[in-house]
Amino acid sequence: MTSADGGTRMVGAAAEGSASATAQWYRLRGRRKTGIIVGLVVLLVAVSLVDFLLGGGSMPARDVLATVMHPAQSRPIDHEIVFDIRLPMTVTAVLVGGALAAAGSQMQTILGNPLAEPYTLGVSAAAGFGAALATVSGFTATDIGAALGMAGTAWLFAMLACGIILLFSRFRGPGAETMILLGIAIVFFFDALLALMQYLASETQLEQVVFWTMGSLTRATWPQIALLSVVTVAGLVFFYRNAWSLTAFRMGDDRARALGVHVDAMRTVTLLVVSFIAATAVAMAGTIGFIGLVGPHVARMIVGEDQRYFLTTSAIAGSLLLVGASAVSKIIQPGVILPVGIITAIVGVPVYVLIITSKRGTLWAS
Repeated sequence: MTSADGGTRMVGAAAEGSASATAQWYRLRGRRKTGIIVGLVVLLVAVSLVDFLLGGGSMPARDVLATVMHPAQSRPIDHEIVFDIRLPMTVTAVLVGGALAAAGSQMQTILGNPLAEPYTLGVSAAAGFGAALATVSGFTATDIGAALGMAGTAWLFAMLACGIILLFSRFRGPGAETMILLGIAIVFFFDALLALMQYLASETQLEQVVFWTMGSLTRATWPQIALLSVVTVAGLVFFYRNAWSLTAFRMGDDRARALGVHVDAMRTVTLLVVSFIAATAVAMAGTIGFIGLVGPHVARMIVGEDQRYFLTTSAIAGSLLLVGASAVSKIIQPGVILPVGIITAIVGVPVYVLIITSKRGTLWAS
């Protein structure tokens, strides 16, 4: 064997060793991220149990658990409190928090903007105006309005905001800058219309509108919960199936195209799916801020940008934030459940400041 052959074999062995070490490093990193996700799920279950046991009344925790374990033997009033009030609130918090954070994570991904969330494209503002219009105009008193309700009308206007963006994007191309600028314009437009509705509303109507815009988990029904579950799961399946393409967006549009991603088509379809999820969540719970913004940033800090882990962690983080806020809203003033949107804003601001001033040094740290 010549020295050249020996050198070649040594180089080959070194390359194989390096590849093996790299593969092992990726496996260990994947296990660590999976462990983080499992830990977050356990924490979410614990916090959800606390929120469920707190409830909005004075029903002792042992009676709540007894009603859950033996529903047929419980008193009718206890059964109603547990299964028609407390449990729907906790389940709604988990679903809405996860839906808003998942929507925010994909908005940030396709738009390349760390401040993107359902508010950015006017989804929440349009939904707020829709709910106010249904109340102030008396639309809910009509047959169609009674069938839709405030939630249904809010959903229609939230999707209208998405439709406006998609329509205008067809003329200038579905670029991130175009969508963001249109979203900002839509936010201001519908906020102005919402202020007009509040000005024209009677005292009773104004109270309903303001309460809705503060965000609340008390209005959800089991059919609405089932609808949000289907919409959210369908959206997550779409995101997971296109995880590689969505991850490529983080390298910029040009590099994503070079990797074979149909950037414009993927951005448009993803925006539509995100709008469906966000509109359904906002229509159920009202305007709840910071969940769609903070949840993805928390996920990005602990698992990075890989959509296989990032999307799951974002949804769990959003659920944790909203369930935690729901629990806090029940203990600040005993016997009174504060609008959860107030709590998320108060808690969300310092959390967000902590994120952007952390050692990572950047909103896009991975």
